[in-house]
Amino acid sequence: MSESKSQEFSFAQYFQETKDLPRFNERAPPVSGSANAEEKRKRKEQEAAIAGPPSGDKPLWQRLPAWVPILCWISTSSFVILQNKHILSNLKFSHPIALTTIHLLFQTIATRLLRKYSPLIDGAKELEATGKMTKEVFIRKIVPIGVLFSASLVLSNWVYLRLTVSFIQMLKAFTPVSVLLISFAMRLKEPSQKLLAIVMLISAGVAIASYGEIEFEMIGFLVQALAIAIESCRLVLVQILLQGMNMDPLTSLYYTAPVCLVVNASILLPVEGFQPFYDAVELVGLPTLFGNACMTFALNLSSVWLIGKASGLVLTLAGVIKDILLITGSWAILGSTITSVQCFGYAIALGGLVAFKLQG
Repeated sequence: MSESKSQEFSFAQYFQETKDLPRFNERAPPVSGSANAEEKRKRKEQEAAIAGPPSGDKPLWQRLPAWVPILCWISTSSFVILQNKHILSNLKFSHPIALTTIHLLFQTIATRLLRKYSPLIDGAKELEATGKMTKEVFIRKIVPIGVLFSASLVLSNWVYLRLTVSFIQMLKAFTPVSVLLISFAMRLKEPSQKLLAIVMLISAGVAIASYGEIEFEMIGFLVQALAIAIESCRLVLVQILLQGMNMDPLTSLYYTAPVCLVVNASILLPVEGFQPFYDAVELVGLPTLFGNACMTFALNLSSVWLIGKASGLVLTLAGVIKDILLITGSWAILGSTITSVQCFGYAIALGGLVAFKLQG
């Protein structure tokens, strides 16, 4: 990350480096042999810095083709969702706050280790070095986002106790509509005929998919709708508060994970009591929970990798493929029931979702 930023072209740097070089059609002053050798060495260093490291010198993960991070992201994302459903529902570990707290504890520790021993979170060092991230900025901007993120994570995990994975993924197609409506309300976006048509298309598709759900439950549906609303508020708040800070997903996680951890830890005992500690050992097993936490962090790493390698169109198509595979996997692995009405409604919502992402 820091390596790519250091290779960006800067006019100020260019003029600083070339101010002593001869102008066009102007002869360079004579120099001694040692000075000439030094000048050649400096010029070679400048050329090497502009060209960047040879492909053979790059780490293996940077030299792999784009389909590899796409496959990793789809695999880890699908695995985490299906495993969370398995832990919360099939293994009867009905403690979404505890499960989310375990994830956040692992991610808080892991991001700090990455900052210390790798360049993956150099973005945090740059933000702090340039004064863009201070204690005041953290409290005013990061804390509100972290609180919303915590609520979104907990509610999203809680829904796995009530609804099928396939139906949850269909409902999540409504997220862009929710983001748009909040953006309209806060006057961040101006309504247009195209955007309103996309809103109607996705809404109709989700409504049809909900109508076709055999295992429909009103409480689960309302909680998922609340989770989508909170997540949409978080996304809009990120757009407002973090504009110009250029945070990648790992740097954002580095700052928000501790906030979410504090929020979750403060409500864990009052809401779920001490039972999660017993169930973690007896029902699930500590190795399974540790592996689950590792996979959630691997998902964040694969997201950063994918964003660095793929275009916006590829990201959109990868997301569509992931959702389709998740719904299929929920039917094949978890035994979820999917009706033809749901498939028709979800196809309509998916078309609106692709149109929304591609219209920019």
